[in-house]
Amino acid sequence: MKLKYLFGILICFLIVEKAAAQATDTIAWWNPAGNAFPVLEGQAWPKEVKSFYDRLPARAEPTVRKEVWNLSRHSAGLYIKFKTNASNIAVRYGVTSKGNFAMPHMPATGVSGVDLYALDHSGNWVWAPGKYHFSDTITYQYANIEVDRQFKGRDCEFRLFLPLYNAVSWMEIGVPEGNTFIPMPLSEEKPVVIYGTSIAQGGCASRPGMAWTAILERQLDYPLINLGFSGNGRLEKPVIDLMTEIDAKIYVLDCLPNLVNIPDKELENKIRESVKGLQAKRSTTPILLVEHSLGSHSGIINAKRVEDCERSTKVLQQTFAKLKSEGVKNIYILSNAALGMDINSTVDGSHPTDLGMKQHADAYTKAIREIVHEPANPVYSTTQPIIQSRDGYDWRGRHNAISELNKKSPPRNVIIANSIIHYWAGEPRDPIARGEDSWNRYLAPLDLRNMAFGWDRIENALWRVYHGALEGYTAKHVVLMIGTNNLAINTNEEIIAGLKWLVEAVQLRQPGTGILLSGIFPRRDMEKRVREINEKITKLATTMKVTYINPGRVFLKASGKIDESLFSDGLHPNATGYNKLAPVLAGYLKK
Repeated sequence: MKLKYLFGILICFLIVEKAAAQATDTIAWWNPAGNAFPVLEGQAWPKEVKSFYDRLPARAEPTVRKEVWNLSRHSAGLYIKFKTNASNIAVRYGVTSKGNFAMPHMPATGVSGVDLYALDHSGNWVWAPGKYHFSDTITYQYANIEVDRQFKGRDCEFRLFLPLYNAVSWMEIGVPEGNTFIPMPLSEEKPVVIYGTSIAQGGCASRPGMAWTAILERQLDYPLINLGFSGNGRLEKPVIDLMTEIDAKIYVLDCLPNLVNIPDKELENKIRESVKGLQAKRSTTPILLVEHSLGSHSGIINAKRVEDCERSTKVLQQTFAKLKSEGVKNIYILSNAALGMDINSTVDGSHPTDLGMKQHADAYTKAIREIVHEPANPVYSTTQPIIQSRDGYDWRGRHNAISELNKKSPPRNVIIANSIIHYWAGEPRDPIARGEDSWNRYLAPLDLRNMAFGWDRIENALWRVYHGALEGYTAKHVVLMIGTNNLAINTNEEIIAGLKWLVEAVQLRQPGTGILLSGIFPRRDMEKRVREINEKITKLATTMKVTYINPGRVFLKASGKIDESLFSDGLHPNATGYNKLAPVLAGYLKK
């Protein structure tokens, strides 16, 4: 009886093993290190690293201290972007510190784990919980993934954040065969570069995506370089010199927690030399200096620690004031009050809990947005810059293609709009062109760059303006023809607020350029609503001192209803409709 029982267990074990082997056989594995183009975001020197997942270039080993070099092997801040329609995703990898997956005050999921996020088709972040196993090969299994119920089966953009306090030696990402898997290229935007301590490196986040730098990267949607070195963020010249090689959007210096035990004068000199060192090579790049996150306001009752924190903060404040009085520009300061740390914010009186990480990220988001001229407190969805992929095309790819085209061939006129213009014609070319003849006849001679995106709302246009769509050239006119896709989900007040932010963003980046703010085009069964909101857009244009235009009136009959013969679906014009619209729009651009 006992033998039969053991035999039964053996049979069950073999069946399970066979099923597992078959499941493994059906997985298509991808190795980031073997990809045809670079895919590891968060690296400033991808072609110069000693090991694929390092943070500093190999040539830095003899110039930085040994402790800094060893910590730079940790993959903190590195992440991989890819697209897939898979409902199951597997990750397997090895780390160099196999016996140290966790620390006493930080779990293995943060020290040595990975973390998977995705963007739904309206640009909202979602998170994938996974089952994990830590061994010589670490495995994560993400099952039953449904990013967006509205667009089932479509590719979605994923972001995999790598371990914070361990060095990845190899990694593979897998999806079941038959599913799509598309590695995404590196962002071409300037990164946020952060030089800091263990807090910047990620201690003590419960998982990599909860490090404040990772939260910040998702909230800003700018690439981010994490140069946090646990216990060794000391404003050292070799690291500052390396930072000057990075063409950054902003430099952040958050090193005070590792500098509380040095004399005041030495601390002042380190701050001063770091600022001057960065500005000697990157004079126009903003520098954000950060006060010690802790102090008496934090509710910590270790008197010596509070004294050290507040003393170092005072030195920073005084040095900042001196630099400003000496005429140093493009420097800013983030206060410990803004960081808002309290008795619930740390694990051990120094390192943030996940709550403390979120407090850090929110404070940084607000400060950096203000510095790079992005309003920091959006009230409505229309004022929250965000991407989208609702229409099924490569939205980021189109944005990148337009940015590249603008560098090579700066346009005389541009139009920021939605699918009504996107699928008309013009450059960059799209497979869909519903009115190419009229575009070529009236608008191509005026060098009108088609910067319209199908299914865009105001907040998507705002993201594009914030992320470089209008930089590097000066246009004669910028036409803003956006808002129809907001009608179903936003009030008139919310739409006007979004348009106000959009006009302000354009005015800042294209000073002196003629801004043509268009009324929303009439559409089937919404003619009355469109008339009402266009009256408000007219008033907004007057207030903002821009020109109001209303070319959409050509689609209306005397009754005030749309002329159905000019539309393909009550919203998008047909070729006849575009032929009526083209000369009217051209007339505005000729003025």
